[in-house]
Amino acid sequence: MNGSPERARPAEDPADWGFSDEELARHPTVFAPGLLDGKVVVISGGGTGLGKAMTFLMTRLGAQVVICGRREAKLAATAQSVKDRLGGRVDYEAMTIRDPEAVEKFLRETRETHGRIDVLINNGGGQFPQAAIDFSVKGWHAVIDTNLNGSWYMMQNAARLWRDHDDSGCIINIVANVWRGMPQVAHTCAARAGVIYLSKTLSTEWAPLGIRVNCISPGSIETEGFEVYPDGAADRFKDSNPMRRTGDAWDIAEAAVYLAAPSGKFITGEVLVVDGGNQQWGAVWPDGKPDYFKTD
Repeated sequence: MNGSPERARPAEDPADWGFSDEELARHPTVFAPGLLDGKVVVISGGGTGLGKAMTFLMTRLGAQVVICGRREAKLAATAQSVKDRLGGRVDYEAMTIRDPEAVEKFLRETRETHGRIDVLINNGGGQFPQAAIDFSVKGWHAVIDTNLNGSWYMMQNAARLWRDHDDSGCIINIVANVWRGMPQVAHTCAARAGVIYLSKTLSTEWAPLGIRVNCISPGSIETEGFEVYPDGAADRFKDSNPMRRTGDAWDIAEAAVYLAAPSGKFITGEVLVVDGGNQQWGAVWPDGKPDYFKTD
């Protein structure tokens, strides 16, 4: 689960999560240098976690990457790190995808600046663990507005730009493992399931426009998103799949390149699941398994 730091931190050391910037700059990839030369890639939530890994990899492969997110300091740090370690340039804009006017302005200005947008990756989002019966109205709306509505605003505005300029485009939505429900994060399950079936619908509606729409469904991926979960969550996530380990941000970054590059040119309306087998085995209890469900 890729999260957003909105709750108390667990005891695990965040320094042990994910890759350092140095590792992101040199981590081996199966893709050839220059694969994305000339492409403009927009990534929401690009300052941390999965978004940062995608930013590094796509820049390494030749893309001009533009990132957005709520925290300007994180965006600026990622842009500077890419410059220092790769010699590449990453543009960024601090904004919230919950605001449709801000989204329209951001994407319009990105296209005006760079002359095109080739790929939109909706990675921004977040959730917090809580029993659904205890959700506040504010908490419910915060997650739905970001994960579902924000993704929709980004998709619609990108599609309108592609339509109006007679361009083709590629949308990749980072969603979640919703197939058997997601106890203790029901709000994000509802939102991400909505994005999945919205994507399947749009892939048909927008096929005549040359727009492909796909999703990536991460399982338990070890990033600083683990910060939102209580003590011991990292070990619980490792038990959520038959491989008995967590994935890493690079697993998702390479999946995104596969869909964005020519390798994905005949793929649309699909969900690429990267979860170590969690969808058919195991259960995730991010806030701890309730006594009722314990069998030992």
